[in-house]
Amino acid sequence: MENIKNNAGLIPSLSNTSSISNTKNDAVQGEFSQILKKSIEELNLAQETSDKALADMASGQIKDLHQAAIAIGKAETSMKLMLEVRNKAISAYKEILRTQI
Repeated sequence: MENIKNNAGLIPSLSNTSSISNTKNDAVQGEFSQILKKSIEELNLAQETSDKALADMASGQIKDLHQAAIAIGKAETSMKLMLEVRNKAISAYKEILRTQI
């Protein structure tokens, strides 16, 4: 339960790209991959917290149902966001493949 209260901002933030350098392409790729990896790790943590909250609810060990519901909602929102990011990336990739040179 304490873990649920400590994980207030679990929605991955992909908008924090202001520090990306335009000087080197490798730096941009490295920064993007680090942001993506961090976002996936945050999503995984949200999912694990949600699973623990669900297990605690099922076993009757949880006392604050409101915090459990918030953790489950955050995990669901995080998953939806990552699925949309994935869909946009796949769409962009397909668009690039259709581009004629």
